[in-house]
Amino acid sequence: MTVRPLKITLLFLMPLALIGCSSSRPQVTPSAQVSLKSPQGLINYLKGHRLPTLRDAQVWHNSYGDGIILTTEHYKIYTTLLDPLILARVAGFVESAYAGYNSQLPLSLDTQNKFETYLFADRKQWADFTIALTGPQAKVYLQVKAGAYAHNGICVAYNIGRDRTFSVLGHEGWHQFNSRLFRYRLPSCLDEGIAMLFETFRYENGVYRFTSAENIYRLAELKKTLSDSKVIPLGQLIRLDPGQALRVEDSAAISAFYSQAYALVRFLREDNYGRRLNDYHDMLFGGVEGTWPISTEDCRIATNRNIPLTVNWNSRVGGAIFEEYIGSDYEQLQKEYISFCGKIVYHLRKRR
Repeated sequence: MTVRPLKITLLFLMPLALIGCSSSRPQVTPSAQVSLKSPQGLINYLKGHRLPTLRDAQVWHNSYGDGIILTTEHYKIYTTLLDPLILARVAGFVESAYAGYNSQLPLSLDTQNKFETYLFADRKQWADFTIALTGPQAKVYLQVKAGAYAHNGICVAYNIGRDRTFSVLGHEGWHQFNSRLFRYRLPSCLDEGIAMLFETFRYENGVYRFTSAENIYRLAELKKTLSDSKVIPLGQLIRLDPGQALRVEDSAAISAFYSQAYALVRFLREDNYGRRLNDYHDMLFGGVEGTWPISTEDCRIATNRNIPLTVNWNSRVGGAIFEEYIGSDYEQLQKEYISFCGKIVYHLRKRR
């Protein structure tokens, strides 16, 4: 496998309060338990349930552990996690996420080649694979304490519990999606903000519905940022790279960046009955088509994912596209944004 340097997208996992319904849960009968100890037994089990999003399942021969390959319309999932309940749902989850990613755009995108996702049973398998996949960059990826990452168009995760695992797959899956299908890569604030929309969800009748308004962890961090007067001004936020906060290990700055980026994307989509939604769609689709009003040099970096992103690129491009599509009256936008933030955390205040 050829590994090329790419912008690193990491998800530092948080203790999310995820919402899930238990309807339509596949039942494992006592007689099936013995066969489920083997990959082939699991494959028979999954195929027997005729899961609508699962197109095929095969044994995966690899050096990390017993595994299977699940194939859906848009994904190949390579997994050593032989948990029948998780595997019975993961195909539906990634396809629901794919539809959710497309819902961010005015027109749906499709992929000719299936996305590759690796889901390992434990951290050791994940770490061994990460070292093989990322080579000299492995040290950075191995800093992820409990979560997942996207690299070179591949999403890699390990089991940290069903809902938390699906949460990181939803987040990193967005990075995987846009890194392949967008002509331009996204500035960090926009990229991370959208990814956080896919961290919380409800499971209903075999389909996952993403519930960004129920992301209690991000909302709680946003509330704390507001109450502590640690708000990053909007004009700075859209230009920031989270690595700036990570490098100085400022936990308050990290929380502020992520929670405010989450709130900013919701602000652009929802505020005042979605009056900026068309502008938001146009901004993203400009990234898909490569039509942003940016310099020749910034365009070169935006299209070549072998070139590491820099703080300066994030600053220039984040500011340029925000001003082109959303506006440059930062004073007024700041007031409206802070007002929106207050509204979406209001229900948390009532719980005191």
